[in-house]
Amino acid sequence: MNKKLFPILSAFLLLFSLIEKGQATETYRPETSVAGFIQLPGSGRQVYNFNPGWRFFKGDIHGAESVDFDDRLWTIVSTPHTVELMPAEASGCRNYQGPAWYRKHFVLPAETKGKRVLIHFEAAMGKQVLYLNGKRIQEHVGGYLPFTLDLTTNGIQAGDSCLLAIFVDNSNDKSFPPGKPQYTLDFAYHGGIYRDVWMIAKSPVSITDPLDSQTVAGGGVFVHFDKISEKSAQVYVNTELQNDNQHTETVTVETTLTDADGKVIKRTSGKLSLKSGEKKIIRQQVEVKSPKLWSPDAPYLYRVQSCIKKGNQSIDGGITRIGIRLAEFRGKDGFWLNGKPFGQLVGANRHQDFAYVGNALPNSQQWRDAKRLRDAGCTIIRVAHYPQDPSFMDACDELGMFVIVATPGWQYWNKDVKFGELVHQNTREMIRRDRNHPSVLMWEPILNETRYPLDFALKALEITKEEFPYPGRPVAAADVHSAGVKEHYDVVYGWPGDDEKADKPEQCIFTREFGENVDDWYAHNNNNRASRSWGERPLLIQALSLAKSYDEMYRTTGQFIGGTQWHPFDHQRGYHPDPYWGGIYDAFRQKKYAYEMFRSQSPASLRHPLAECGPMVFIAHEMSQFSDKDVVIFSNCDSIRLSIYDGTKSWTQPVVHAKGHMPNAPVVFENVWDFWEARGYSYTQKNWQKVNMVAEGIINGKVVCTQKKMPSRRSTKLRLYADTQKVNLVADGSDFIVIVAEVTDDSGNIRRLAKENIVFTVEGEGQIIGDATIGANPRAIEFGSAPLLVRSTRKAGKIKVKAHVQFEGTQAPTAAELEFESVPAELPFCYDEKYCTSQETSSSTPKTGLSKDTTEGKVQLTEEERQRVLDEVERQQTEFGIEK
Repeated sequence: MNKKLFPILSAFLLLFSLIEKGQATETYRPETSVAGFIQLPGSGRQVYNFNPGWRFFKGDIHGAESVDFDDRLWTIVSTPHTVELMPAEASGCRNYQGPAWYRKHFVLPAETKGKRVLIHFEAAMGKQVLYLNGKRIQEHVGGYLPFTLDLTTNGIQAGDSCLLAIFVDNSNDKSFPPGKPQYTLDFAYHGGIYRDVWMIAKSPVSITDPLDSQTVAGGGVFVHFDKISEKSAQVYVNTELQNDNQHTETVTVETTLTDADGKVIKRTSGKLSLKSGEKKIIRQQVEVKSPKLWSPDAPYLYRVQSCIKKGNQSIDGGITRIGIRLAEFRGKDGFWLNGKPFGQLVGANRHQDFAYVGNALPNSQQWRDAKRLRDAGCTIIRVAHYPQDPSFMDACDELGMFVIVATPGWQYWNKDVKFGELVHQNTREMIRRDRNHPSVLMWEPILNETRYPLDFALKALEITKEEFPYPGRPVAAADVHSAGVKEHYDVVYGWPGDDEKADKPEQCIFTREFGENVDDWYAHNNNNRASRSWGERPLLIQALSLAKSYDEMYRTTGQFIGGTQWHPFDHQRGYHPDPYWGGIYDAFRQKKYAYEMFRSQSPASLRHPLAECGPMVFIAHEMSQFSDKDVVIFSNCDSIRLSIYDGTKSWTQPVVHAKGHMPNAPVVFENVWDFWEARGYSYTQKNWQKVNMVAEGIINGKVVCTQKKMPSRRSTKLRLYADTQKVNLVADGSDFIVIVAEVTDDSGNIRRLAKENIVFTVEGEGQIIGDATIGANPRAIEFGSAPLLVRSTRKAGKIKVKAHVQFEGTQAPTAAELEFESVPAELPFCYDEKYCTSQETSSSTPKTGLSKDTTEGKVQLTEEERQRVLDEVERQQTEFGIEK
């Protein structure tokens, strides 16, 4: 597969070589945006990593906000942080819901003197109360959008010692979105400060934050476009400034548009005079000749450098990455991009859930998730059911995936007027946060699968227009049968075939969730869900089931434009004891067969700058004594030649590319595998090496890709690999990567039927996340592998991972080792070292045994209550979850 990085992309790429065991490994370091800006060197704005050095307590405790409170016995953690590590399979409200506390001691750096200093929280789950030096400062509700604490306004100056205490509570609360109790929810309210925390120091005269400004269609930097073509494009940059000084200030706003390599295309500047306390917007325009237009296959990003100058000195600024593209929804003529028909938009939904850590993913895993989805051929992501981490949005820009951004909500409406107002507030905030992303194609400003009143739907639509009042605004989408949608919204959610009906809508039609085939919404038995641990046949049935649903996304008159699969990653749920097992990846992001089916839908001709691409062929068969006689192959080639037993037998079949169907249909070779025939070679002829299967992908008569498979023999050794996606582990105390141990035979074939428990140890600058209490270490082998999460320390250096079977012996599989290095963090930390001297831990509970009370933080229902709420869930799922 062609994994070569596209060379021209690189002003926003930091490419470097990691020398490991004498080999150069090409790696990639995604840029990190903070409050919407990538740092502009020399701008005058200072950004600190505020994640390390928190002390944490699960539960409520009197006086925890006080400066003199003794927190020495509290656990030391780094954010992003989850209140409780959970087993990989912990659905059914097994996660903790309730209060928790975070405390952080820090000294405001001397370098911030004369600046306005803020603490920017990307998100924390549920309700939050903030205390500064023992004083209650502010509250915030909602678990998916940013909030800011202004240290300067609260009297903090450079050199001051500070205590910041945060009370968080992820308990059920119907007063704010999503509002629905977790025990009736299809996902989980994993608690904690689970996204990044940053400290920003900027000039008293500076660019405002788009959320803090609370200005309709304003605040911060807002980039929009007009008159886009292959010949030229108009780029408009609105920049809002605020003067917090006590006197009038006059500054110069310098805006520079550069290409991806940093070459200046156009620079424009203008003066702005602001009275004390005044906010103003300056509007600037540049023209780009022969623009490189952004698309999923060529996601080219320009850079807007915003620089605020006082005289010749830069006092504030940052970089906004932009993509120039023209998206049009033309009703019966479908979706057009950059003046041309695009074809079908097919992708997946995305929850932020990950094994063990809940929602607490570092930026690197957000980026890796986006890359995994782009590798799978996704060109569109619907976020489910809330705004995602900013780094995930940045990754979608880089990787070329459109995004449907949804306001928080799922199957719940509260008639209290305040609830609807909070929904609309969330919608405004998500638009202000994400409006500059070229990946944002649609807003979903309503509550998912919810019956809401007409006036709510119309106001939600109006907000999307108020907050983006320019040509090319992302459109608004909602269910076609919901109040006011068919008559007023830009795009409607429906099903394949809706565009063939007499009463079809005028708008483009999109399926928000495809792939589900439940027997009913209580049992949830269904052939598109398969735990990876169930093995070969369930995984194959799942892949073929999803192939059938994928195929339906191409049934169109032109007006039906595609859909997103539910759901590409296995995840935890509140209302069902089983995790959602319908992912094409498991909760650790290990691939299932269904991934290969998705991957095979990308054209063989694709040359993407970052994602897996090119010709591919995959044999969905393990050649075991239990394997089916038929062999299924996923490929994007023209035809497949399958041979067995060193070419003793061979067959060739076309890969069907039928109009109105999926690009590349699965290929089924019938009656290929016979265990007894294979045994004749291995047992009778003593020639086990001849038992192999080779699939060759052919394009224009030439073999362009090959895969060879053999049956795994006896388990002889372990093998380790790091799932880095070419992104190195960052030594910031919160980043982590997945290490996978595989059981193999002498030839390196994975022993899919192995049953072992793997014990891991880590040496150097890394720590294991989880222990035996959650089944993390030792970890059971499932379908040939056992994953481990390894987190960095704050010191860059070598990390050695060792793995061995739990019960070793002469004939047991031999142990394995893997060594790699973490790289230094880019931003300086801010915490008081003397409060972080004890061992930092990745778990909020002691490592010696389980919690004494396993019902702590868990809602208890009577059998009657449980049945009543599940009946309600089943009714709503039936109403919204199947084709009308």
